[in-house]
Amino acid sequence: MSDARSSGPKVGLLSKLFYGSGSLAFGAKDNGLQTFLLPFYSQALGLPPAWVSLAIAVVLFVDAFIDPIVGQTSDNLKSKWGRRHPFMYGAALPLAAAYILLWSPPALSPVMLTLYMAVTLIVCRTFISCYEIPSSALVAELTDNYDERTRLLGIRYIFGWVGGLGMYVLGYNVFLKPSATQPNGLLNVEGYAHYGIAAAALMLVAIIVSSMGTHRLIPFLRKPPEGARSLMELGKDMVSTLRHRSFLMMLGVGLFSAMGQGVGFTLNFYILNYFWHLTTGQITVLIIQSAIGAFASTVVAAMVSKRFGKKNAAIYLMAFSVLVGALPMTLRLLGFFPENGSALLVPLLLVFGSFSSSTGIAASILVSSMIADVVEDSELTTGQRSEGLFFSAAAFVNKAVSGAGILSAGLILGIIQFPVGASPDQVDQGVLHNLALLYIPVTLGLYSVAIYFLTQYRIDRATHEANLQRLSDAAAAGELAAETAGLSETPRGP
Repeated sequence: MSDARSSGPKVGLLSKLFYGSGSLAFGAKDNGLQTFLLPFYSQALGLPPAWVSLAIAVVLFVDAFIDPIVGQTSDNLKSKWGRRHPFMYGAALPLAAAYILLWSPPALSPVMLTLYMAVTLIVCRTFISCYEIPSSALVAELTDNYDERTRLLGIRYIFGWVGGLGMYVLGYNVFLKPSATQPNGLLNVEGYAHYGIAAAALMLVAIIVSSMGTHRLIPFLRKPPEGARSLMELGKDMVSTLRHRSFLMMLGVGLFSAMGQGVGFTLNFYILNYFWHLTTGQITVLIIQSAIGAFASTVVAAMVSKRFGKKNAAIYLMAFSVLVGALPMTLRLLGFFPENGSALLVPLLLVFGSFSSSTGIAASILVSSMIADVVEDSELTTGQRSEGLFFSAAAFVNKAVSGAGILSAGLILGIIQFPVGASPDQVDQGVLHNLALLYIPVTLGLYSVAIYFLTQYRIDRATHEANLQRLSDAAAAGELAAETAGLSETPRGP
């Protein structure tokens, strides 16, 4: 078995807040990629949505190789700053620089602009991997308590949503506001550049603060395996770890739920502005509601998980979230929802959105907590602690929220022939009708597959506690054997 974590102080509230604050960076990054990237490169810069989607597909292919390499490397890194923190510190500046470049492209031909976007996006994703994967993996090292992991991840998710929604509000109300020279703020190229600078600054500060705030815990975290291992041995460890059945089920959950969430997030730009025809002020109100839902989700996740267990709670919450979230557009198609401009429209969207966002985020928290519980179950069979490798899959899945979301959204917009550079009052109602007809079944289908994979997960509270006991017994037996060996080698007097 791998070395146990050194005994140390309990992770208090301040350390938890420092740990969670790093997700401000992931939230800010993800908000831009899943909300504004497609409109920026297609609506403002004039690239065909299909081209942007193709570039995203290439980036996702590269991502599939980068994430497990980062995860496996961080699991085995030996340094005076531990396994995780060198990656976390090292990612901050390059990520911020690449993110600024993504939103400030030079004047290029359409083909070269698409290539520029793809290359810059790969760099962004590589460095967010170098931060997010090691940082996420820390949760399995900071605590092995079944419920405490859910609470710790809840704090992390709150920061992530605050970072994302905060940049969302700034995007609409500061950087992309209509002006005398640009009446449609969503086409303001200079505003997107300023948005990128602000988001990059937030990411840089969040990563440094989180890394420094958790630095004192390094001596108490788990150590990498003793002795150097060849690339062949590392590869074998990776393969044996990734064969874990419950982990494979969670990978399926993450991929399909992330794609469903990604489609929703990316098309939300078009749904709010074009389908519901909301003003900037009304959109801001809905964003604030989502932030409140993020705070409520931590309570919801803890309560429902304690009552039903993580797996059943995640199933119930995910199903409820997607069904409630799809109701407004479904009712509009059926003629049972208030028309645009009605006094009832925004209040009803607030009600449906509050229930959908709080339960959806709660389900995501539980899914991440379930991945953390796989770590000990896998250690019993492989003898290796592979937090980084497991959470590299989670990082890839989270990035699929923006990547696959933009890809799918671009395809949907291409199918319905959504006009490029159009204002909300210039889009034909038939196009918007088709948008809803595609969006609803696609999201319902993706989440249905995710829920199926959830049902196949096999680790519950009793299993997790039994795993901890078996690991503890094995560690105690190993220490006793070492002591016995030491005594037998001690020279004896005449």
